[in-house]
Amino acid sequence: MFHVLAGAGTLAQHMKQLTGKTITDGALSQRRTQLPWEVFQKLLEAALKPKADRRQHPVAFYHGLRLCGLDGSRFSVANTQQIKAQMSKANSRRFKAAFAKVGVAVLVELGIHNPMAAAIGPREESEMVLAEQLLGHLPDQSLLVGDRYYGVAKLLINFRKAHPRGQKEFLVRVRSNLQSRVLEVLPDGSALVEIRCGKEKLLVREIKGQVQRGSGKASALRLWTSLLDARLHPARELLALYGQRWEQECFYRELKVDMRSSPLVQSHTPLTAAQEIAALIMAYAILVEERIKVATLQEVPVLRISFLKTLEAVRGLWRFLEVSEGILTADQVRKVVRRTMRQIAEMAIPKRRQRSCPRALRQPISSWPRLLKNSYQNGAVQCNVSPITT
Repeated sequence: MFHVLAGAGTLAQHMKQLTGKTITDGALSQRRTQLPWEVFQKLLEAALKPKADRRQHPVAFYHGLRLCGLDGSRFSVANTQQIKAQMSKANSRRFKAAFAKVGVAVLVELGIHNPMAAAIGPREESEMVLAEQLLGHLPDQSLLVGDRYYGVAKLLINFRKAHPRGQKEFLVRVRSNLQSRVLEVLPDGSALVEIRCGKEKLLVREIKGQVQRGSGKASALRLWTSLLDARLHPARELLALYGQRWEQECFYRELKVDMRSSPLVQSHTPLTAAQEIAALIMAYAILVEERIKVATLQEVPVLRISFLKTLEAVRGLWRFLEVSEGILTADQVRKVVRRTMRQIAEMAIPKRRQRSCPRALRQPISSWPRLLKNSYQNGAVQCNVSPITT
């Protein structure tokens, strides 16, 4: 974790900075390959916990339910002999992909971008296999928000069997071609429907609607949720709430782009690559702690505190405290830390403008439209319910 947060330098150099012991990179690599993956799974379970507070972070809750996002991603690993011997490459449009991938699924606390649990696949496990390992880590009184990958009857039925109604709920987007049987149309335009997987069935609430910003193009949404009471949870409110799922993508951008100096995982085997990803996620959780402290100091939402500026400030602070060890008194160290926190707070991000960019590419390689001129849609997001009929 120190190696990830310290920035430039080898693992051996950072080991010496942290412990004062000289161990070569080769010796460290040999030691890492001898560590079983279960050790890192236990470290992840111990390090990753919910952090949002209902009073301090109301944006991370909906009617007392903690907002939790679940999604997967993949990390590219270098083409070493061990990687090529143990992992396969996916097919691309023309040839094999340039690099093999290590999959990861992360359960994220929406509103503060805090990783609460993570599953990593050094043996090329699928995203669904990794995600199912995380469902048991959902805290009580939580609402799981997921994209269309998780909007399938089998997963939702298994979710409800494992978690009784009232403790853990879900709100997922669903593909338009999935079948459901309408049982009752509700006054807000949503409907109680029955979904099936084989002989098993589940009662859910279906919501259809459109989301649009300003005069831009409207996007159709179809949602399934276990929140059945239309009076307590209006359809328009849930359509707007689903938009917070996009924070999961922002989390992965910060994790994979802002925290790393290389597009590739630097480890040479699938096991050590998974170890490196685990350290990256735990280091991210440390930065979440610092963002929460700074946001409390400034009395602003956590996401108004820049992740990249927090990362740079923490790296600079650690370097300074490392070289000044034994020179500064404990009271002076506390003053330096407080001053650093205040500097981060003073650089809080202004409120985000209400605008969106066109979904297009300058050089499209698929069915996406070609972008010839930049344009923006300004204004608040409008959510309109499309009434469901029997």
